[in-house]
Amino acid sequence: MNFRLMTVAGLALALAGCTTVGPARNAVESRWNGQPAGTFFAKFGPPISDVQNGDKTVYSWKGGYKKRTIPAQYAETKDGKKGKKIASARTEFLSCSVQLTVSSDYVIRSVQVLGDRKSSTGPSWCDEFLAGDAAK
Repeated sequence: MNFRLMTVAGLALALAGCTTVGPARNAVESRWNGQPAGTFFAKFGPPISDVQNGDKTVYSWKGGYKKRTIPAQYAETKDGKKGKKIASARTEFLSCSVQLTVSSDYVIRSVQVLGDRKSSTGPSWCDEFLAGDAAK
């Protein structure tokens, strides 16, 4: 009886020490959780800094620099023609900044998006750049 109890307790402790990947909070996390950090850095470039936190390492990464031009917007007249200008053309400078928590076996355990540009019509820039078709 004592041996069984000790075996069950030992198994419970061993399972409690296992690192798991939690549920994804965004498209970037769902794409990269559980993947090797080396694959991420090989595809998108090296991190800008890292901090050791126990048996985990937290990497800060920034990249995905792009310039996007947003055309001017015009009101539409009743006959469907271009009317008065309601917004001027502008240029957006895009980048993505994330923090990767990586376990001692160099597997990504969580991705926190720190800096991103939201899109009014589609995915954010980080979602598009790090989790889109090009990231696969």
